[in-house]
Amino acid sequence: MCSLQALCSGLPLRPLPENRGRRAGVPHAPVRTPGLSPREEQLALKNALRYFPPGRPGGAGPRVRPGAAALRPHLHVPLLPRPGDEGLPAVAQFPQELVTYGGNGQVFSNWAQFWLTMSYLAQMTEEQTLAMYSGHPLGLFPSSPEAPRLVITNGMVIPNYSSRTDYEKLFAVGVTMYGQMTAGSYCYIGPQGIVHGTVLTVLNAGRRYLGLQDLAGKVFVTSGLGGMSGAQAKAAVIVGCIGVIAEVDGAALMKRHRQGWLMEVTDSLDHCIGRLREARKRKEVLSLGYHGNVVDLWERLVHELDTTGELLVDLGSDQTSCHNPFNGGYYPVQLSFAEAQSLMASDPTAFKGLVQESLRRHVSAINRLARERFFFWDYGNAFLLEAQRAGADVGKPSANRTEFRYPSYVQHIMGDIFSQGFGPFRWVCTSGDPQDLAVTDRLATSALEEIVAAGVTPAVKLQYVDNIRWIREAAKHQLVVGSQARILYSDQKGRVAIALAFNQAIARGELKAPVVLSRDHHDVSGTDSPFRETSNIYDGSAFCAGWPPGSGRPRSLSADMAVQNFVGDAIRGATWVALHNGGGVGWGEVINGGFGLVLDGTEDAERKARRVLSWDVANGVARRCWSGSPTAYEVICQTMREDSGMVVTLPHAVADECVLQALRL
Repeated sequence: MCSLQALCSGLPLRPLPENRGRRAGVPHAPVRTPGLSPREEQLALKNALRYFPPGRPGGAGPRVRPGAAALRPHLHVPLLPRPGDEGLPAVAQFPQELVTYGGNGQVFSNWAQFWLTMSYLAQMTEEQTLAMYSGHPLGLFPSSPEAPRLVITNGMVIPNYSSRTDYEKLFAVGVTMYGQMTAGSYCYIGPQGIVHGTVLTVLNAGRRYLGLQDLAGKVFVTSGLGGMSGAQAKAAVIVGCIGVIAEVDGAALMKRHRQGWLMEVTDSLDHCIGRLREARKRKEVLSLGYHGNVVDLWERLVHELDTTGELLVDLGSDQTSCHNPFNGGYYPVQLSFAEAQSLMASDPTAFKGLVQESLRRHVSAINRLARERFFFWDYGNAFLLEAQRAGADVGKPSANRTEFRYPSYVQHIMGDIFSQGFGPFRWVCTSGDPQDLAVTDRLATSALEEIVAAGVTPAVKLQYVDNIRWIREAAKHQLVVGSQARILYSDQKGRVAIALAFNQAIARGELKAPVVLSRDHHDVSGTDSPFRETSNIYDGSAFCAGWPPGSGRPRSLSADMAVQNFVGDAIRGATWVALHNGGGVGWGEVINGGFGLVLDGTEDAERKARRVLSWDVANGVARRCWSGSPTAYEVICQTMREDSGMVVTLPHAVADECVLQALRL
């Protein structure tokens, strides 16, 4: 374990630590094969070695150059060994390669960037801001105490060069990075980060599709336990259903089992089906991890239906990293995990073909089950998008190319929550003390209860009731992996009230240290993505391929909301801000941003919290209002009544179809 002094002392060059290669016992990212030309490979090495001084400082010079040869299989990622933080593997998906979650969501591009950034943070003053370019610390620049301490951008490339192929090369030569969402913005809190959203999704799916409040004995089948997707097992238990989650990587599956996020594991389909039947009959609460490919599981469920007439699954989704399907985000059913990793590196073209064939089989099985009383939704991981590109039967009649036969969970399950201003708010207790987290849970509960007591609409009250139940029960579910953090869906009023309660508790010493506020980028205002966060915005800002009426509603492809959010948070006092290309759905498919705000018990922190949190929610509600959401219209009007400083342009209803038809003629 490195000391804080060592972490903040810059690049460890005297002497250069020994490069011991890939560390055994922790998961590793697949070997990348970006297909660089010899000239491009030399450029990648030159960009990597630019972090190191030439010559022989302290005898380190000869050890830098041989290390360059070891970069070829993984290009610029290793460079220097990581510090000895033994807790990191419990949180990160591929810790040595700096992949936090999602298969390729990085916090830095290489460990040299990590060491330099830590050094800059240690010497930074309130008159400086650190500029971060896709993991690269550009440096400290004069600013002011009101300015963010860090401004982070990831993947900001010229739009015409934002294809997946372009990304692979740009990343390989070391000039850009895929920050996912909270990975590259330093806001990741482990799988807890989406467990509340997953709970709400499964709970509301049961209400919408099955007409049930109680999901006892109902079966939810999905896949993925590696990073954020690890939340699915815990969510199934919290809502009281039977969750069966497939995972091809045994190490990832067993990590979730050891952490208590997964109750049982099996590598036998026969045992899996038998255990599922038993749990249904007894209405057990169960999270069962199947070590195998989810396509095999889906096809076995089809076999059971066709041979016995028994439908064993009620709800289904998928959380494989399909935004990155050909580099480890999706494993084809035809190969074992080891075989797939080998072919991925040796013959990427053949591997891609098998992935697409597997996706077609995957969808075929789901389609068969969906002819019965089974309901599937897309979790915004690009599963249906990549299945469509593979030629799978996911099309929706009379729809444009951004709509599929199965809805995005934002469209059917979570969308109205965003219009109401509710989204995944979160905080971290910097003391690292579980007692501080318990205090924040209590303060947050009280703040929400006071808002309900003061009077809210029935629809908003329903959200508050769900969220109060969540925060009351959060501690008993043992959600913490890594930082002492909490996730809680809340609206603008709730977030501000919680922030002020925390800040006052810090001032009076009830909390031992500052608290950092943040949120998932997947939020009311943080992300523009036509396949997820803004999939239910139908104002034509996407494109006109969906018109004339009847051919589908075009979704929003504009990214003004996310960019404005990034800038707006910065000028209102956020401690750091981040803006990313990609995240969730994939590179070139989404623009998203996030922030961090430190509460230290001062009046200045309270003022910043009011400004940042109000804008951070109201921006997205106003955007949804303008697109025609009646819920967002109602919410933003109420917000304006409560805040005279807010004046939002409100839309007028266009109800006369005759006028529209006449104008078309």
